[in-house]
Amino acid sequence: MTTNATSTEVPGTDTHSEYVHEHTPRLAWAKHAPEVYKAMIRLDAEARKGVDPVTLELVKIRASQLNRCALCLDMHSKDALAAGESVERIIQLSAWEESKHFYTAREIAAIELTEAITVLTDGFVPDETYAKAAALYDERELAQLIAAITVINAWNRFGVSTRMSPGHYTPGDFK
Repeated sequence: MTTNATSTEVPGTDTHSEYVHEHTPRLAWAKHAPEVYKAMIRLDAEARKGVDPVTLELVKIRASQLNRCALCLDMHSKDALAAGESVERIIQLSAWEESKHFYTAREIAAIELTEAITVLTDGFVPDETYAKAAALYDERELAQLIAAITVINAWNRFGVSTRMSPGHYTPGDFK
């Protein structure tokens, strides 16, 4: 959004009405579907088991970038920073193909797999992408990684469809 806002303008004024509308939550889905929310929390906890915590946050950030989930981007960037991840690696993640030198081979394979599972443009995960990940992760690790990618995509869909608002998360709130 481009505006001619000055530093004295306040969000919510006519100049920013588009911004306010775009960022007003539509539905408190967890309140209205508490058992689904609890099941998601349990699924998330199970999916993360055995996945390297650094790789897990990179996967969550990358999927959230692709899905344009502002809440999850806010949450997982903060969690990654709190866990010691560098600002540089988080920033470069959106351009990882040009910035591969910032990441390990396993991280790159996880990021590529994340993109393939998240986008599914061709309706499937390409064999080459899967084979690259399978060469670097044992079967249990790979199964857990796929589960973690699937779960963050589900969280993203809840966040985007209900327009959950970013900016209010403190690292560790949902661990």
